[in-house]
Amino acid sequence: MEKTSAINKTAWEYRAYEFWRQRDGAPLDKANEILINPKASLKKHQDYFQEVTGKRIANLCGSNGRKAVPLALLGADVTVFDISEENRRYALELAACAGTEIEYIVGDIHDIDLQTYQHQFDILYLEGGILHYFHDLEAFASILFALLKPGGKLILSDYHPIKRCIDGESQYIPRYFGQEIYEAEIAYQSHFDPAEQTEFPKVMLRHYTMSEIVNTVIRSGFTLAQLDEHRGWNGENIPWEFTLVATR
Repeated sequence: MEKTSAINKTAWEYRAYEFWRQRDGAPLDKANEILINPKASLKKHQDYFQEVTGKRIANLCGSNGRKAVPLALLGADVTVFDISEENRRYALELAACAGTEIEYIVGDIHDIDLQTYQHQFDILYLEGGILHYFHDLEAFASILFALLKPGGKLILSDYHPIKRCIDGESQYIPRYFGQEIYEAEIAYQSHFDPAEQTEFPKVMLRHYTMSEIVNTVIRSGFTLAQLDEHRGWNGENIPWEFTLVATR
């Protein structure tokens, strides 16, 4: 495992299960919510999954299973690859409570056994803001290309690069082209009591421009099919996230 991956693994295994229970509720409660309408749980990504019955889907950095479980309920064969045992615990409990099954592989994405998983997936699904955890985008994209079947589809949704240049007051911060790897707080640290936050391990992040992301996907052998930009979570008139669709 790479050094920065090991640092990020330590962080994502610190009270993550507790956080998911705080944010999403107990696995049984979250499962009951998903069961009402599994496709609706995919939120803005629903239209990218028109028919998944019998499809083999890899949900990379699939976190606590909140997207993998709905896809399994819709008839897909879902494998999650993620670095955190805490995430795995919640995800498998969630799947069991929903009456479905997912495969969950814990480890560094760079260490995926390509002899087992090469060209095995019809769809690769990445969402929730994960690219900044990978510090060699070319190497990461080459793994994605290797996992996908010929004719398969990559659905990559992430934070829009411009997001990190806008502060809470909608003021511009000139750091779009920064390439440094830096230490930061883990995403869910702020959900805990301030007195406890000093105990949280740090993560190592590296951000990319939109052109770096798109060009890396193209250079890796994918054919770009679609690029959508999404407004802020409260409808703000700024691009907060994007979704890239590409084929192999």
